[in-house]
Amino acid sequence: MSVKFTILGCGYSLGVPQIDGNFGKCNPNNKKNYRTRCSALISSTNLNILIDSSPDIKIQLIKNKIKNIDKVFYTHEHADQTHGINDLRFFYLKNKTKIPVFADNKTQNYLLSTFKYCFKNVSEYPPILKINKLKKKHTFTDNTDKISIKNIKVQHGKIKSICYIINNKCAYASDVNKIFKKDMNKFSNLKYLIIDCLRYDSHYSHYNLNDVLSLIKIIKPKKTILTNLNIDMDYGKLKKKLPKNVIPAYDGLSFLI
Repeated sequence: MSVKFTILGCGYSLGVPQIDGNFGKCNPNNKKNYRTRCSALISSTNLNILIDSSPDIKIQLIKNKIKNIDKVFYTHEHADQTHGINDLRFFYLKNKTKIPVFADNKTQNYLLSTFKYCFKNVSEYPPILKINKLKKKHTFTDNTDKISIKNIKVQHGKIKSICYIINNKCAYASDVNKIFKKDMNKFSNLKYLIIDCLRYDSHYSHYNLNDVLSLIKIIKPKKTILTNLNIDMDYGKLKKKLPKNVIPAYDGLSFLI
C-alpha cells in the first residue's frame, strides 16, 4: 500500500452547519457542505498517524472506518484542534499502550495543563498518552512504506501554528495567515498543498481566497485543496470560481502521496 492522506474534517471552528443548524450561504442539499472541524490522517498498511484531535474526531474515525491510531501530531493548541483528545482513550484501552503525541513546546504546555489526566497519574484512570518533542523531521517505516513528516512554523494570528510536509509531496497547513519568506523554498515541488481558506473576506488569523490564489502563484503546487472553510463557502459556488488545479476540500477526501 502506498501512503494515503485523508482530510477527516475541513470545517472551521464552528463547523458547517453551526450548532444552531445554520448553513449560512452553504447549500444543505450538497453533502460536501457538511463539514466537521479540521483533522487529517496519514495512513499506510499498518500505521495511522492523526493530525489534530478535533471535537468531531469520534464521528470522523467512525465514518472513515479507522480502527486504530498509532501516533498523533498537533498543529497548535486551539480548542478546535485539541478538544477531541479524550476520545483517544479507546485506543489505549484496546492496545494497552500509551499513544505517542508530538507537539511544539507551547502546545505541549497547553495539553499537559488542560488535559493533565491524559498524560499523568492524577486520577484512578491511567494516562493514555505520552508527550514527545517535535523534531524538525520524523521518519516512520511500515514494511516498504516510509513516512517522513517535516514541520514548519507558520503564522496564525497572534500565535505560531505548524505546517506539516509529508514525504516532501504534501503540505498540510489548516490554520495559517502567513508563511515566512525564509521558508518558501521548503514548499517547492509539492504535489498537494492543503491550505487554510476560511472565507472570501480578509481575516487577521486565516488566509482568505485571494490570499491563497496569490500564494499558489508563488509556490506552484500541482494541486491545491482549500480547507478550514466557513459557512460562506458553498462547495458548488466556490468550485466554479477556482482554477482547475484548485479545489475545495470535503470531509473524507483522500489521495495517495
